Amino acid sequence: MKIKYKIAALLVAAALIVCCVTWLFRRVSQTEVTVDVDQNINITPEQITSIKDIGEWEFLAIANEELVDTTRKGLLSDDHLVRIYYGTVRLGINMHQVEPGWITADGDSISVTLPKVELLDRDFMDEARTKSFYETGKWSQQDRAALYRKAYRQMLQHCLTKENMETARQNGEAQFRRMLRSMGFEHVSVSWQQ
Repeated sequence: MKIKYKIAALLVAAALIVCCVTWLFRRVSQTEVTVDVDQNINITPEQITSIKDIGEWEFLAIANEELVDTTRKGLLSDDHLVRIYYGTVRLGINMHQVEPGWITADGDSISVTLPKVELLDRDFMDEARTKSFYETGKWSQQDRAALYRKAYRQMLQHCLTKENMETARQNGEAQFRRMLRSMGFEHVSVSWQQ
């Protein structure tokens, strides 16, 4: 009789195992796996910091030369000093001047407000390339420094035009649009601080 109990116990155990395996198999086969795609593109604080850390961002470089002269009246003859000055005026923005909330993202859209386009480097004259074009008489260092300042003012006047500032802004917008689109944003809005 003990054998009958053992066989019965084994049959019950086998039946329980079959039931458990069947239940588990049905449960697993009913489980659905879904993949959700997040269409939002998030710009991280690290990305914002890395953009700000660029510092100065040049959008337009204008190579220029100025012919500047001065005359000193004398009793018998006049003294003349004519020099050619060269320089490269660089226009762009300083990313350290962005205001709080300058960049906002929503889904695949992003808006940025950039600082004003400005002269990036006030030391744009290339003194090593300065040439005396014509010189008569004796001229002091103060005379040459005054001529340098005159050339500096003229170069600023000729380079910091509305047209050049607008070209720099357009170049800046294009560069930002390309950069942000490469990060996955489809709709990019660029505006400028007042």
